[in-house]
Amino acid sequence: MERVCSETSYGCGLTVVSTDKPDPTTFAREVAETAMETGAGFALFFFSQALVSAEELSDAIQRCAPGLRYAGCSTAGEITPVGIEEGQMLAVLFPAGSFTIASAIIPHLSSSGMEAIASQVGALRRSLTAHTGRLSSGNAFALCLIDGLSFAEESVAAAIHWGLDDIPLVGGSAGDDLRFEATTLISDGVVATDCAVVVLVATDVPFHVFKTENFVPTDEKLVVTASDPSRRVVHEFNAATASEEFAHAVGVMPDALTPLSFASHPVVVRVGGEYYCRSIQKLNSDGSLSFFCAIDDGIVLSIAEPTDMVESTRTALAAVGEKVGGIDVILGFDCVLRRLDARNRQVLRDISELYRSNNLVGFGTYGEQYRTMHLNQTLTGIAFGRRQAAE
Repeated sequence: MERVCSETSYGCGLTVVSTDKPDPTTFAREVAETAMETGAGFALFFFSQALVSAEELSDAIQRCAPGLRYAGCSTAGEITPVGIEEGQMLAVLFPAGSFTIASAIIPHLSSSGMEAIASQVGALRRSLTAHTGRLSSGNAFALCLIDGLSFAEESVAAAIHWGLDDIPLVGGSAGDDLRFEATTLISDGVVATDCAVVVLVATDVPFHVFKTENFVPTDEKLVVTASDPSRRVVHEFNAATASEEFAHAVGVMPDALTPLSFASHPVVVRVGGEYYCRSIQKLNSDGSLSFFCAIDDGIVLSIAEPTDMVESTRTALAAVGEKVGGIDVILGFDCVLRRLDARNRQVLRDISELYRSNNLVGFGTYGEQYRTMHLNQTLTGIAFGRRQAAE
């Protein structure tokens, strides 16, 4: 069979298969062939819904690779071995010889309580422990993929962390190519929204979980004085219409606000002495602003000033490389607003090349998970060290 997909293998045993062809059956066949060749027992799939539907992809995987366990989600852009892309499907294959993996889908986030989610994650941890022995922050990590339009990321991340104890968590919120209509997750034949997938991984491959962002807070403050927390909508800042007050603070006209405006002028909140981004998703017709993260009355936001994205990312990845003795491959979750900001500042090609040269693969997100936190305008990831996979 002639291959229509690109395939890249790394020293730790991970293999990435990607394509821009809208042919899920051929893609799934090549993934199945690669899984057999590499001894992969689990795969992560990231896909543009503009290229393929979740139902089509999941059905193709079930038919062509019936023995392969998998999870995945729709995206707001993809990161392949050649850099930042759009309109792609990619699979990240984990060899069973080096990675022992258990996964579970958490359905109905809108009606699930934190205790129920923590209990399900705790059961998943016990299941993996029964196969591998004691799990700790040194030999295990967890990945979370979640519906990026669920409005539930903060509570779910906290509940998952509760169930994991000291095992580090990293992940991303599914996207839908900036349509903001519906994001989709897949997991072992299930296709769903309003859900999350938790993937628990035990490995003897060296790894390091990290995050990086490129902004510093200014003295310009916005106080949320009227909001709808359940929908993450802010109606007023400083007792004035939200869009008008934000536009005034960043020096643009309210009717000129675009997604690029929000990407270039993030707002941040201080939590425990550290600043975290609370990015704006879109301008609404009534002048209110929808957010990617939780919001509530009384929260004080600071307008942030971006720093050099290329240099801050390069510095962060260099530090990560030192932690793992040299980067072999990185699984990354990159906020779509970073991509928009990079394009606006004409450094997208530089960022893409930086990702390519550091073997970073993953997807563009509607938010990032990092330990207990749900973040925005951040790159989170897990870096694997240069080490041969176990035979």
